[in-house]
Amino acid sequence: MKVYEDKGNKLFLYSIVLVAVLGGLLFGYDTAVISGAEKGLQAFFLTAKDFHYTDAMHGFTSSSALIGCILGSAMSGMFASHLGRKRTLFWAGVFFFLSALGSYYPEFLIFEQGEPCWNLLIAFNFYRILGGVGVGLASAICPMYIAEVAPSNMRGTLVSWNQFAIIFGQLVVYFVNFMIMGEHTNPIIEKIANGLYRVSSASDPWTITTGWRYMFGSEAFVALAFTLLVRIVPETPRFLVMNRYDDDAMRVLAKINGTKRAKEILEEIKATVMAKTENTEKLFTYGVMVIFIGIMLSVFQQIVGINAVLYFAPRIFESIGMGDAMMQTVIMGVVNILFTLLAVFTVERLGRKPLLITGSLGMALGAFGVATYNLVDGLPAIVAVLSIMIYSASFMFSWGPICWVLISEIFPNTIRGAAVAIAVAFQWIFNFIVSSTFVPMYSMSAGDMGEKFGHMFAYSLYGVMCIVAAIFVWRLVPETKGKTLEDMNKLWKKQ
Repeated sequence: MKVYEDKGNKLFLYSIVLVAVLGGLLFGYDTAVISGAEKGLQAFFLTAKDFHYTDAMHGFTSSSALIGCILGSAMSGMFASHLGRKRTLFWAGVFFFLSALGSYYPEFLIFEQGEPCWNLLIAFNFYRILGGVGVGLASAICPMYIAEVAPSNMRGTLVSWNQFAIIFGQLVVYFVNFMIMGEHTNPIIEKIANGLYRVSSASDPWTITTGWRYMFGSEAFVALAFTLLVRIVPETPRFLVMNRYDDDAMRVLAKINGTKRAKEILEEIKATVMAKTENTEKLFTYGVMVIFIGIMLSVFQQIVGINAVLYFAPRIFESIGMGDAMMQTVIMGVVNILFTLLAVFTVERLGRKPLLITGSLGMALGAFGVATYNLVDGLPAIVAVLSIMIYSASFMFSWGPICWVLISEIFPNTIRGAAVAIAVAFQWIFNFIVSSTFVPMYSMSAGDMGEKFGHMFAYSLYGVMCIVAAIFVWRLVPETKGKTLEDMNKLWKKQ
């Protein structure tokens, strides 16, 4: 222990955080892979002979992973409390891996390969939901794990790296999808009636039969690496103390903070836990407001509409008239990465609230810009592209990382597992609502505007939600910059 007497081992801290953020990368990869695969998948099931694949079915299939996300996040508190943070992440990795293989080859042992049918659609959605359970677990536990091992002066930055990993995972999958497509083209989908489509005979058959499989299957490599690596990281000190493994907690704390500071932190943790555990302290011990704020942070992160853009980016750029929609999506991914880094390097200096409020207003500007493009005839396509970039970039330095930072740190130690599970479950519920309603809403027609009405209406709605989100943060969300996790107990006891 002498070697850690004065200062902790930063390499050790960064190493275990790096493994944890791989879960964030898989989160981003799994949720964004659909953006490149959804048109090929739609065309594949449109060729089914025993049913007609409708617009509503495609909206559900494109979003079905979110059902698993809701289930996984809702169960994350139970998993985290009983299995621990580390073993929960291991099981998330297992679900990611099985989902990737199953989505690549949903016919496995049961159905004839390449023959779409109603039962195969059910099987495919089962595998996507299974992956969603992994995402739901990782989305709650990865930031919780990082927050519980990180020193208070680095917590915001290190948890923000999880969001960076999510966005990096999305960028990676955009690029992987782009490389898989190569010289192939997306299928040509022809509308034959309201909600009914068919595949044009001029479509590229490889994209319909094979391309989307490679996109889903590519995730298996990262999932396997995460599942193996998470076995070697330690359990978090907070969980160890709550389960009375004080010596183990001390060893981890000393490696991270140095022995002297580790002793102080250990006493602070023990003081907040006392004789209680996550299983015995009531959820509303610290009042309703802390739970309400945690839930609403999650709700606003979704109802501003960002995931509708991330999941359907190629389709949106095609509707604008951009030549290479996949390339535009990759460019958007690069912009997202750069602006997420802005949050990583400023969150401990500027604080949580200023970034959230500024980002909300920037998103509103971008959303209303896209709405204006669809309302006013004759505007160049670059207006819409830049507006989408502003909208997305504003989210990436604000609600993207900072929401996760706040959710991981705002709850007191003894209710954190259950409270985070509830907050993140609401996040995925509203993610599903936004994502599953986007395509029907985006495709609405009205009078002379045609489908431009749906485009205008969707982005106007998201813009209004961004303004409401800014007001919510300004009025109700406390600033947590520089506070320890143990300070959260004192903060909410005063409310």
